[in-house]
Amino acid sequence: MEKTVAELAELAGATVVGDGSVSITGLAAVSDAQKGDITFFSNLKYRSRLLETRASAVISAETVEGLHIPFLITPNPYAAYAVIARLFFMKPHQPRGISNDAHIAPSARIGADSSIYPFVYVGEQVTIGDRVTLHPGVHIGDGTVVGDDVIMHPNVTVHHGSVIGSRVILYPGVVIGGDGFGYAREKNGYTKIPQVGIVQIDDDVEIGANSTVDRAALGKTWIKRGAKIDNLVMIAHNVIVGEHTVIVSQSGVAGSSEIGDNVVLAAQSGVSGHIKIGDKVTVAARGGISKDIPPNSIVSGSPSMPHRNWLKSKVICGRLPELHADVKTLKERVAALEDQLCKKERS
Repeated sequence: MEKTVAELAELAGATVVGDGSVSITGLAAVSDAQKGDITFFSNLKYRSRLLETRASAVISAETVEGLHIPFLITPNPYAAYAVIARLFFMKPHQPRGISNDAHIAPSARIGADSSIYPFVYVGEQVTIGDRVTLHPGVHIGDGTVVGDDVIMHPNVTVHHGSVIGSRVILYPGVVIGGDGFGYAREKNGYTKIPQVGIVQIDDDVEIGANSTVDRAALGKTWIKRGAKIDNLVMIAHNVIVGEHTVIVSQSGVAGSSEIGDNVVLAAQSGVSGHIKIGDKVTVAARGGISKDIPPNSIVSGSPSMPHRNWLKSKVICGRLPELHADVKTLKERVAALEDQLCKKERS
């Protein structure tokens, strides 16, 4: 594929600074780019590398003095990079048909132009949309509904009754709709509580490798439109994850919690059960959420606190030995003063 810088700028909503007629045939990292490649720059600490690049053009938020190649200038270089990367690297859907080594239940309905690889299992009364790709080892339980343009990578398990929207991507090892962790404690052990709800995953959701979304005890566990879930994330029963929310690797959300829209849970965050997190909240890495968080908050620590307070507390923690020595000195001086007062009183 070959595009001019001007064509790429129009596609990405960017402005050209320099020669827009330069031809671009690929996209590469700053250090790896060669003639014909466009590269991407957003971090000033890599400026020296950029000055040495062999790329023919660069995507950036501003021009860089000393670099005499065309720039695609945009306030959001990451978004422009994503658009151009999709152009060069995303292959159009090419249907492969249904393998003879796949098991498709007689009552299942398969949409047009689907690709179903060997050793896929599709249960009874399953409905699968158009242009769906099911890689080897995928299991889709009875009564599941799958939308259009869905990709399920190897060894994904979608249990019975789940609802999967369109353009959803499930990466290897994802489990959707396993039983929630529900048990009633008794004198001599536990009684399992039937988990009879479902999981609903809306359009344009992506769920990373080996993540799990449990079915609801009653009702539904709901991942709303555009949410992005990283690898190794646990979503418990009856959780609601809001639109365009991001949950980063090794995080966990306990049962019946509700996470708002455009929330970020950074790596290894933990959310207790029955918690409500408002819209546009950011939880820093390893944040522990044990109470409701109002919208537009930034919190850190475990248990969590306002991010500015957490930063101050970390500064204080770093000074604890010094502060301890100061307190010890003050106690000694107070003791000496008290001893002097006692001597005066006795005299």
